[in-house]
Amino acid sequence: MPLRPATARDAGLLWNVLLEAYNWTGERRFTAERLATDPHASRYLAGWPREDDFGVVAETGSGEPIGAAWARCFPEDEPGYGFVAPDVPELTLGVLPGHRGRGHGRALLTALVRSGLDRPRPATRLSLSVEDGNPAVHLYVSLGFLRVGRNGGSDTMLLTSRAVPAS
Repeated sequence: MPLRPATARDAGLLWNVLLEAYNWTGERRFTAERLATDPHASRYLAGWPREDDFGVVAETGSGEPIGAAWARCFPEDEPGYGFVAPDVPELTLGVLPGHRGRGHGRALLTALVRSGLDRPRPATRLSLSVEDGNPAVHLYVSLGFLRVGRNGGSDTMLLTSRAVPAS
């Protein structure tokens, strides 16, 4: 499965992945229109990419998108759901239906962590928010994310560079 950096051309794909991440239960709790107009949800992609944003896209050998992961920092007065600090990028990860359960999420997340560390100003910590019941929590824990907070029905998790997997 080829992985490549996410670019401005991927904005549409990232919005689709964000929608899948919001609808992780399989129920259509959110629509694309609702995400785009909701100030809290849209902040994850509005103006993609900003200067400090980074991300990766997974594709099939024929170039069909499989999923994506990206990260961006948020100011303290406009935090994301998994906000830890203004200098800690919060990540979003999603694998499109039909491609789940095959290790693509792990590959995307590992590549995103490495991408963050390879930047001029390395991202040595990454945060995320995971809702209660989301099976992705097992992936996050297996890669070294630790629970550092709680926001409603979700855990805020943090990964530090010393916990980054070797491969």
